[in-house]
Amino acid sequence: MKNEFKIKSIWKERGFSFLIKTIYYRVFRKQIKNINYLTNLFSSKSGLEVGGPSRTFQDKRFIPIYGFLENLDGCNFSNKTIWEGEIKNGMQYNYYRNKTGFQYISEATDLSLVESSKYDFIISCNCLEHVANPFKALEEWLRVVKSGGLILILLPNKKHCFDHKRPVTEFAHLMEDFKNNTTEDDLTHLDEILELHDLEMDKPAGNLEQFKKRSMSNFENRALHHHVFSINLLKEIFSYFKIDVLLTDEEQDLVILGRKF
Repeated sequence: MKNEFKIKSIWKERGFSFLIKTIYYRVFRKQIKNINYLTNLFSSKSGLEVGGPSRTFQDKRFIPIYGFLENLDGCNFSNKTIWEGEIKNGMQYNYYRNKTGFQYISEATDLSLVESSKYDFIISCNCLEHVANPFKALEEWLRVVKSGGLILILLPNKKHCFDHKRPVTEFAHLMEDFKNNTTEDDLTHLDEILELHDLEMDKPAGNLEQFKKRSMSNFENRALHHHVFSINLLKEIFSYFKIDVLLTDEEQDLVILGRKF
């Protein structure tokens, strides 16, 4: 009876997509394949997480690497977000048990507070789709990673979320955003999103009118998925940026791991 009430509550408050993900994570989902390979790669290394912290990297989760890291700093676009609540700049990034790194308050596309080649790796989970200019972000992420450093990105798989009606963004469009220096207040995709976003799978967004109102303030809340990705698109992007692909996975989320040349 208690579990039945909890399921109904999750469905009502968070939507069908979140409910399915919750059940999958708790009942069916195992760790990513080759987890030993991944933990060995990241063990005792220092890095930066953009848009975290994430449950995905915690113990017993999909890619449980937090506990193996030497150090992890974090970057978020604002000192108040709908995911983390209020956060502060400085040694405030508590990512794993008693481990704390430096919290940067900075755009994903502007890591000017961070010196070049500082980190062994970059990790990011469900963040890049919220960025209007992904190529600009990746250019910055690669700048702060050492030669031979790692970049691990997880993104929503459109098959399993409210983007399932939307087309995958074309590489040429991402390149055009990059060349035009598209800024984070861009709403180019808003009409497409309003038409094709599956609100039945995104209960917190409310009805269409409420969703539109929230979306018009996207620069403040960053809730929109500007772009929709696929593994093939991610491989094309990594090739463009000369990142050697080490691993991909698309069973649930889209996962791509690469090494900077």
